[in-house]
Parts: sequence; structure tokens; C-alpha cells
Amino acid sequence: MRKNNRIPLSPCLRRFRFYFDLLGKTAKDYLFFTDLQENLVMVSPNLVNDFDLPGEIMHDFDQYWVPLVHPEERGEYQSSISKVLASQVPCEHSLEYRVKNRKGEYIWICCRGRVGLDRDGNPYMFVGTMSRMAQRNQADEVTGLLNKYHRATGEGGAIMVFGLDNFKIVNETYNRMTGDIVLKRVADVIGNVIPPELTLFKLDGDEYALIYPNAKTEDVAEIFASVQSALSRPQDIDGHQYFCTASCGTVFYPEAGKDYLVLHKHAEAAMDIAKREGKNRNTIFSKEQYNRWVRSISMRDSIWESVENGCVGFSLFFQPQVSAVDQRLIGAEALLRWKNPKGRMVAPMEFIPILEETKLIIPVGKWIAEEAIKVCKRWRRFVPDFRVSINMSYEQIKDLSFKNFVEDCLERYDMPPDSIVLELTESKIVADWSFINKQFDSFRHLGIAVAMDDFGTGYSSLASLKNLSCDIVKIDREFVKKILENDFDRRLVQYVVDLCHSIGISCCIEGVEEEAEYELLTKECKADSIQGYLFGHPESVTDFEEKFLQG
Repeated sequence: MRKNNRIPLSPCLRRFRFYFDLLGKTAKDYLFFTDLQENLVMVSPNLVNDFDLPGEIMHDFDQYWVPLVHPEERGEYQSSISKVLASQVPCEHSLEYRVKNRKGEYIWICCRGRVGLDRDGNPYMFVGTMSRMAQRNQADEVTGLLNKYHRATGEGGAIMVFGLDNFKIVNETYNRMTGDIVLKRVADVIGNVIPPELTLFKLDGDEYALIYPNAKTEDVAEIFASVQSALSRPQDIDGHQYFCTASCGTVFYPEAGKDYLVLHKHAEAAMDIAKREGKNRNTIFSKEQYNRWVRSISMRDSIWESVENGCVGFSLFFQPQVSAVDQRLIGAEALLRWKNPKGRMVAPMEFIPILEETKLIIPVGKWIAEEAIKVCKRWRRFVPDFRVSINMSYEQIKDLSFKNFVEDCLERYDMPPDSIVLELTESKIVADWSFINKQFDSFRHLGIAVAMDDFGTGYSSLASLKNLSCDIVKIDREFVKKILENDFDRRLVQYVVDLCHSIGISCCIEGVEEEAEYELLTKECKADSIQGYLFGHPESVTDFEEKFLQG
């Protein structure tokens, strides 16, 4: 319904009213026609309705319009209008900015107008259109949010980039249409908890961004806590509940730079770090962290190249395992090592997470298995019942071809199944016990023993022991290091060993470094095997042979 504020038309507006109304009935855009000499504007009914203006005819339009323009673009809008109206030659006005609609929401519009001159060369009319940016396909087609930044301006502030955690699971579990619904709902959830004067931007994929002028560390922390809390509540799609958390990277400007591209790169790097460090958290950009992140990216490329070239640069080191009763050498754990292209040995804690993240652990794991079996065959000439323990990633458990590969390797090198033990780190065990046990049982059916590594370091050790089918439990060094001074730790190890023995599981104690520890673990705790510096450090194949097999 049209509003009528009873302002009479000027002769100029009256002359063009018929054409203006006709055009307004056929165009989706907002229309405006301004008589500059009378400071009188005529606007289309949809502009009045959508922005709750007083009527289709208004004196001094900017007294109603400027307060609706977003504070961040208000100065730019007023400057552009003043420049156009002061021009003595025909000129155009073109500007993208946010305006608050009747619902109190800021929407992006693109305004294009042109000033007309009278016969004396004086500006006498200003006409044009305003279009919602979503209607011009300049906004993200899923969320309707602007899909690009404006330059960060002002004295300073923060850019926050949010990325959904494990979003690909939504697309894989349901479909991309459902994924689009999730993206829209997440946008709504975040948009509802951020301050009303701020705007959420949609970036590529499952990422969003926020420019927060004059923000301090505590402001950023408060916003992320609000987003974190809002996303912690389950969402419902087609009767299915899901949780969708977000990780965030924050960069403060101008401290971390002034150029948008640099700031965006830094914010995305901080978000990636947040995901790697556990997800559902906010990481504030720092140069030190960024440098480590860059090294990690470079390392990732080098590892890809190593794997593509037949795992060049990778090697296996072996740490001896002895019988607890008589200290006889019975086997060794194969430990992966890697030298980068510059020949520097890289710590496993740096490169193994990359192998798992990129799933390169699958081809590398097969390389490890084959190398370990070859080495074991060689060393069985010295110790006929020697066996090698191979660490197994959860990604390898999910790779159904791994079992066939191991079985084929054993056949090709004419090695019995009891020559290897597969070790799964307890911290990697997930709740899908039935699947894991099914996979492990297939190995055990072949005669390959399965070990639970690092027992005692996770929060679910007893649950793992109850649910996981295994042959060996490897008790972590954390249980051992205070065993001589702490009666509780000693009894705890003793009870765990007794429990394992009662259900047919043997125990290997890791991290034994002192003779007194060995004596206690053997005589009182009745351990089956020992691994630790007391009996040997991890060694290369050549050094292992010289120290432990040819003495």
C-alpha cells in the first residue's frame, strides 16, 4: 500500500510522473527521481515499503535515507552524492553500500544514478535505480551474504574468518542441497549473535568473515564465545539432528598489515592452525605461528614429492624389545623417520600429523609394512622367532586394501604371520568398536597379533581394553617413570598386568630406563616384555644389526 504524505509534485516531477509509474510497474529495482532545484524526490512504492519511508514524495530525501545507511559506508555515500551534485557536467553515481530495511536488517544495494543538466548547464535532476545485490548475482547464491570483503578502513580493528569443522561430512552424509541449507542456517545463527552494526561476509566454501572496526582482544573473544555457544545447540534438518562447530582465525590490523590480501591470508592461516590444534576454537594470528604454518605447508609439499618418488627420504629405525624374564631379544618396534630435501632429519611429531591429515599415511603405511617385513626376514637368520611391531594409523584401518597388501607381502617374502605385530595408538581409537574389531579380527584370523599402544595415556583406557580385541597391551612410560617412588603407580601397573593376563592379553612395558625399574616390573608386576632405553635406543638397520644381532 502506498503511503501518502500529501507533498505536492513540482512541475518537473509532474512532467515525468507517468513514465516513472509505468517503469515502476515493470522493474524489480528501486527507482528514484530527484528535482534538484526543489530538493524534492519521487521514489517507487517498493522502496517506501521495504525501507519504511514516509512516502513516495519527500523533501530532502537524505534526512530519511542517510540514517539508514550503514555507519561504515555513510561517509563514502555522502561524499559520492556531494561530488555528483556539485558537478557542472553530466556525470554518473555508482556505489555499493548497506542500508537498514524495515526489519532492521542491513542489506547490500547497488545504486546507480545520473545527473541531468538544464539548458544553462545547471544540475536540475538526478535519476537512477537501486538494486538489491542478491538480485544482481553479486551475493552468495546460498546465503545471500556478500561474498567479498570491502577494504578494512579506519584506525584499526580485526578480521575474523570462520570455517565450519568437518562440513564435508554433512555433504557426504546427506547431499549438497542439505549442505546449502546448513550454510544458510549457520549464517543466520552467526548473524543473530554478532553486534547489529557488523555484517557477516560469505567467503568461498564453508567460510564466513567479519570485519570488526576498533575491536580489541576481549571483543573478539566475546564474539567467538557467542558463536561457539550458538553453534553448540543441535540443528535439525529433515528430522535429523546435527552439530556443526566452527574454527576461527583472527588478525588485527594495522598491526598485521594494511593490505586486504595480506590480512585475509593471515586470517585464513590462523583459522587453519585452529583446525589443526583441535577445532572449535579461535586462534589469533601471530608471526611466529604463521612462520611455523608456512614451514608446515612447505613440508607438506616436500612429503608429497617424497611419496610420489617411492618414499625417498623415509627410513625405518628399530627399538629393541626383550623378554622380561631373561632379557632375550625377541623383536623390535619399527619407527618412521624422514629427512627433508635439504637432508635434515625432521621430528616425527612434525611430519606424521601431516601424513595423517593428507591421508598419505596410506601409501607410506604400505611402504613401512613391506620394509619391516623385509628387515624381519633378514633378522630371523639371527633370531628365529624375531618379530617386528608396526604402528598402524586409523586411516589404514579404514583402508580395506591394507590387509590384502600385508597378506601379499608375507607371501612374497615367505614370512609367517607371527613375524609382525600391528600396533594401534589408543588415542586414535574412535567409538566405532564393531568396525575396528571386525578389521582387527580379520588380521588375527591370518595369525597376525594386534597391540594397543600407549595404554594409559588416554581418557578411555579401560573402555578400550573392554571393547577392543587385541593380543598385546603396551603400557606407556607415564605409568613407569614414578614407579620406584610411588606405591600407587606400582600397584596400578601390577593390577593392569594382572587384569590383562586374566583375559589372555600379554603386556609390554614401554619407556623402561633404569635397572631398578626393570627389576620391579619383572619380579612384582610380572610384565611379559620390555621396551626402553635400558635395552636400546631406536637405531638404523645397520646400527641395529651391529649392536644387537652380531655381538
